Amino acid sequence: MFSDVLAALRHAKRVDAIAVVTSDYTAETLSLELATVLPDDAQAGQSDAAEIGIGHAIAAGYERALLAPGDTPLIDPGDIDLLLDRSARDGLAVAIVADRHGTGTNALVLTPPDALRPAFGPGSLARHVAAAEAEGLPHRVEPCESLAHDVDTPDDLAALISALEHARGGAQRTRGVLSQLERTGSLRALAAARS
Repeated sequence: MFSDVLAALRHAKRVDAIAVVTSDYTAETLSLELATVLPDDAQAGQSDAAEIGIGHAIAAGYERALLAPGDTPLIDPGDIDLLLDRSARDGLAVAIVADRHGTGTNALVLTPPDALRPAFGPGSLARHVAAAEAEGLPHRVEPCESLAHDVDTPDDLAALISALEHARGGAQRTRGVLSQLERTGSLRALAAARS
């Protein structure tokens, strides 16, 4: 999944640079020639990892930051470009992309990068909206279907598999891994465990 997200971000025309915050050796290795790798030594969760990325964006002089998780393999470069263009055109300080449940946050566009302190996790969509309202920041929950599917639970994986069956192209590496899992019977075991 992470490889598909990284590839999509690399192909987005409006993304100037990529920073990957990780403590995972494999993710670090995949990122080496494609992104700046920022160590997540504390491993204190997505919000704290996002803060590391925000600090990097500010130090590097970027005017805005897109925070996107590594478990959204359907991400489409064109959708990212539209999201960034819309948020800039409409003068948004905070653009929030909801997860498929409409309760979590699967991406934030922040202008400037420290416009809002990220608060990812269950119920984060409401927290991000409330924080933007409390600070008086121009904000909007933005549609971005290709960022709706993240994988936190077996049900999320089942929904992703279903979405991949109906999607044209994209997520090639994720599709390949899922095909391997299907051949080994692991996906059937997962489905049985969910029942």
